[in-house]
Amino acid sequence: MHIYRFLSADDDDTFCHKVTKALTLGWVLYGEPKYVFDAAAGKMRCGQAVTKEVEDQPYDPDRKLIDYE
Repeated sequence: MHIYRFLSADDDDTFCHKVTKALTLGWVLYGEPKYVFDAAAGKMRCGQAVTKEVEDQPYDPDRKLIDYE
């Protein structure tokens, strides 16, 4: 099964750490990163899609995507 996540955070090192952690856990970058201004918060925000191929695990909508191995 192929699973998808979209990671986002304020434009600071938190975002880079979140993406780096996902990559070390076997996730792969998908598409280009996004960089937008959040007018409500008055901050720049970053986003990056990641995907991961997992074997022999049924999809469960109640399971956190980060918990798939």
